[in-house]
Amino acid sequence: MKTTVFTNKHIRLGAKMAPFAGYNMPVEYTGINEEHLTVCHALGVFDVSHMGEIWVKGPKACAFIQYVTSNDAAVLKPGKVQYSCFLNGQGGIVDDLLVYCINPHTWLLVVNAANIAKDWAFLCQYAPCFGLKLGKDLYNASDEICQLAVQGPRALEAVQKIVDADILRMEYYSFAEVPVAGIPNAILSITGYTGAGGCEIYVANADGPRLWDALFDAGKEYGIKPAGLGARDTLRLEMGFCLYGNDIDDTTSPIEAGLGWITKFSDAKGLFLGRDCLLRQKEEGVTRRLAGLQMIDRGIPRREYNLCDANGNEIGMVTSGTMSPVLKTGIALGYLPADRASSDDTVFVKIRGRLLKTKVTKPPFRKN
Repeated sequence: MKTTVFTNKHIRLGAKMAPFAGYNMPVEYTGINEEHLTVCHALGVFDVSHMGEIWVKGPKACAFIQYVTSNDAAVLKPGKVQYSCFLNGQGGIVDDLLVYCINPHTWLLVVNAANIAKDWAFLCQYAPCFGLKLGKDLYNASDEICQLAVQGPRALEAVQKIVDADILRMEYYSFAEVPVAGIPNAILSITGYTGAGGCEIYVANADGPRLWDALFDAGKEYGIKPAGLGARDTLRLEMGFCLYGNDIDDTTSPIEAGLGWITKFSDAKGLFLGRDCLLRQKEEGVTRRLAGLQMIDRGIPRREYNLCDANGNEIGMVTSGTMSPVLKTGIALGYLPADRASSDDTVFVKIRGRLLKTKVTKPPFRKN
């Protein structure tokens, strides 16, 4: 099992550790609910060094990214980030990712930890068509970079103390290459997966411990605490953000998953993998859609629980579910027939043989 440069710190702090995507990762420290609320009201730090980082370089880098992803990378200017998907050519999603435009000839792709090998093989399949040399123009740096996500309404105030540049005015989905805690060549981005504000900081592995210590020293006055992957999951679910492997995968399309906004069909975008299939879905409609669900009856919807109509007929399935630490009620994402995925429609989730009432609700569930 792999470790991150912060693993020993997690263990010394008493984190509950568990395997995740081949890494020994902290699931929780003092409790998922407490860490969740800390991020909502102050700030928490997540070790997300297990995420993958892949560089794409050269004059055809953008054209390559345009072909393998759903969004229009050509609109990005240096310093901007974009949420996108890798597409399998049959309408399914290979992975969701972030695209960073460093400059017109240098791009960084940040991918999910569990899919690093899969994504690398996928990209290597198409890179030669664009003249990209493996290991040079297309380079997997995942084992060389660590990342901390500093999340919460006080996050940027704390981080500003260790950054000379003004980061408080940075726009959502932007980034800057700035020294952080005296570490040169750090990448600081404003994307977030918690909906609570904050930033992500990428540095070389060797600089990781220095970054950690500086962050926790700077954040003391704001009540900074480490947070585990358990709270990261409940936070993202309250916002209705998709998790690959649960809510999206190779069998789901971005149109079905409500990700049509990152699927572009403009002339500027041009041809991309699966374009015709996805355009047909957009024009003709889909038979199912990913919907948000909020419990009316008391109960916690869990992944793979069946969704039913009032007569008990199965009409869908929960893909992600939890008890919301903020709302104190069960929330979920799940696929439903397209005509049942409208807000305020009532469906039922089958929990231990009982049909419990839930309402279709457009995320985010948590209103910041």
